[in-house]
Amino acid sequence: MDIILMLIPAALLFSIVALMVFRWSVKSDQYDDMQGEAYRILMDDEDMIPDSAKRTSARDLEKQKHEGHSKSEAD
Repeated sequence: MDIILMLIPAALLFSIVALMVFRWSVKSDQYDDMQGEAYRILMDDEDMIPDSAKRTSARDLEKQKHEGHSKSEAD
């Protein structure tokens, strides 16, 4: 019976601390973007892909043409 006198205040203290930690996490936007972190692990890092294996898109090719054209005009 004496253990109950120790367990009840310990449980109340634990509950209050857990509630304070939860409130802090909500206020500091820990739950702001739940899906972004889940999808980020599936995305490839650009630094990990070698240049020879990268695909160039039509937009990139057009950008390279434009940059090359502007460089030749500057010379």
